[in-house]
Amino acid sequence: MSNAITITRPDDWHLHLRDGAMLKAVLPETARHFARAIIMPNLVPPVVTAAQAAAYRDRIMDALPQDMPFEPLMTLYLTEDTDPDDVAAAHASGLIKAVKLYPAGATTNSASGVRDFARVQPVLDKMAEIGLTLCVHGEVTDPEVDIFDREAVFIDRVLDPVRRATPGLRVVMEHITTSNGVDYVKANDENLGATITTHHLIINRNHILVGGIKPHYYCLPVAKREEHRLALRAAATSGDKRLFLGTDSAPHTDANKEMACGCAGCFTATNTMSILAHVFEEESALDRLEGFASLNGPAFYGLPANDAKITLTKGDTPVEYTDKIITGEGPVTVFDPGFPLHWRVDG
Repeated sequence: MSNAITITRPDDWHLHLRDGAMLKAVLPETARHFARAIIMPNLVPPVVTAAQAAAYRDRIMDALPQDMPFEPLMTLYLTEDTDPDDVAAAHASGLIKAVKLYPAGATTNSASGVRDFARVQPVLDKMAEIGLTLCVHGEVTDPEVDIFDREAVFIDRVLDPVRRATPGLRVVMEHITTSNGVDYVKANDENLGATITTHHLIINRNHILVGGIKPHYYCLPVAKREEHRLALRAAATSGDKRLFLGTDSAPHTDANKEMACGCAGCFTATNTMSILAHVFEEESALDRLEGFASLNGPAFYGLPANDAKITLTKGDTPVEYTDKIITGEGPVTVFDPGFPLHWRVDG
């Protein structure tokens, strides 16, 4: 196995940057290795209009260090009051690359999400007409559904009916966590893609719960059984062009993660590429890392791959990443994969 691999500079197709002091602190952790990222709109208040998306993009660019080239790919937060014409105009201008669907109450800052899917059908119809992608947080919020089953139930109750009602709608199932999600992507056409996070390739639910609760491994969708983690690893390293990297890197301060009712999210922006190289090497699939991290996402979104390259080099001495990012709001803990990382990103 080679000790060095050069790939097209990667992109992150699902990223949380927050705002203000947090944005300024965490943005360089992504821009260091990634050329572009789909930016999540679940701020408080959420980014629901084109004007709000443009203002948020400007704040991101103002926070970006001058020596770091990076392009934020903006999204709009879908609500039951979203105006189809505003969405279409934002897409036509080049401002937005997707619309994000949060079922109301599914995850962090999702209270403004969708409860009645019939009320957003005009927006979905317009999106299908203009070729705009819908990014989906795929979990039901029915309290009677076990949290470990919410992705599988969402596919059956919500996603499949929505797609059948809206022919031609391009959908990304974000951060899939189950073999059910993998199987659904494989069973459908090229209008359906899915992102897989770094942390869901590494942890299962035992990592969160065995030997004490590990709040920095708690995320939504929550990590599932080992059989699902293995299905995700097989899918990510398979070469399937409908599957690509979306880290869902989500910064929360330690105080908010470690409190009695801690926030969901793993912060993986700092060390994702080293972790992925480790995983793909373990699966004898280093030759497929470029597709997953750098090529499949742009192809799905109809964008060119990046011109720049990065090189990952494997050394005998583990890479030393910081364990915390210091922000103006408090420290943010970097995801710990639980093993030493020997793949270093050069360039």
